[in-house]
Amino acid sequence: MSTWKTIVVGVDGSPGSRKALTWSAAEAADHGADLVVVNVWEHTLLPPAGNVSVSERYVPDPSQRTADDLLQVIKEELGDNPAVLIKAQVKQGRAAKVLIDESENADMLVVGKRGHGGFAGLVLGSVSQHVAAYAKCPVTVVR
Repeated sequence: MSTWKTIVVGVDGSPGSRKALTWSAAEAADHGADLVVVNVWEHTLLPPAGNVSVSERYVPDPSQRTADDLLQVIKEELGDNPAVLIKAQVKQGRAAKVLIDESENADMLVVGKRGHGGFAGLVLGSVSQHVAAYAKCPVTVVR
């Protein structure tokens, strides 16, 4: 048994990321490591509506909904009392870059083979490919 301190797992709510969450929680428990569960959202511009003026209506912060969603996924997959210490984080940016940055302080980075984006027929998603190639720690891609 190694002396790992931190396992980071990327979770977007997809079936693949849920499997990665469950696998990484078991691995963290086996190694006595903390589990950092990271969800990344990317800011996208609203489509043009034909009016150049800025809306005065309140636009909710998408990270809050994502934080609530992430906590719900963790609860659904790991239950109310997980066997490991979990730190849930929601970050804005491109998923691969954020996860690669997070890998700097991790003993292992875990991702699912495919997330919500891209083309369903591909064997491995683009985020999984990028983190496997550029992470600063060992990477596990859960199928």
